[in-house]
Amino acid sequence: MSVDVDAILKAHYGNGSEALEVLLTHSRCVADKALAVAHRVAHLNPDLRFIEEASMLHDIGMVRTWAPGIGCRGEAPYIRHGVIGAEMLLEAGLPRHARVCERHTGAGLSAREIMDADLPLPHRDLQPETLEEKIICYADKFFSKNPDTLTVEKPMDKVRRLMARYGDTQLERFEAMASLFG
Repeated sequence: MSVDVDAILKAHYGNGSEALEVLLTHSRCVADKALAVAHRVAHLNPDLRFIEEASMLHDIGMVRTWAPGIGCRGEAPYIRHGVIGAEMLLEAGLPRHARVCERHTGAGLSAREIMDADLPLPHRDLQPETLEEKIICYADKFFSKNPDTLTVEKPMDKVRRLMARYGDTQLERFEAMASLFG
């Protein structure tokens, strides 16, 4: 059974908003990268339809955050977009897609990282676990939501530098994914 991604997004974003355009462009780039990665690891039998759907929905929660530079005027801090998106998709009856939302921030976040940084997130592990979660998390790191560079894929060295800014653990997790998906 496939998911009607367009209907889900329309229900939360309406038509033609700046936030929707940013989301669609970013998510399409992530989906294309994720599918390319999935084809490189075809021997691991990734679920391609799920990867495409979940890639298109992984940032759905951004609409309820405060990020005016990308057209989002919600009340929550942006770092909560993943857990908010998970709540939205759980309400839609999509628990597997919801897990992708909440587990794609950085290279995933441990409960310890969340508590140590006093992040406004649940105090539990939010790290990608399944192959598909890891593929989408990895692919997401190559694209920003900056409206000026939405479709520009970051080179690997830049992604590594960005991940390193968040500490050795984040970089190590990303490197493990890069090694698997290289």
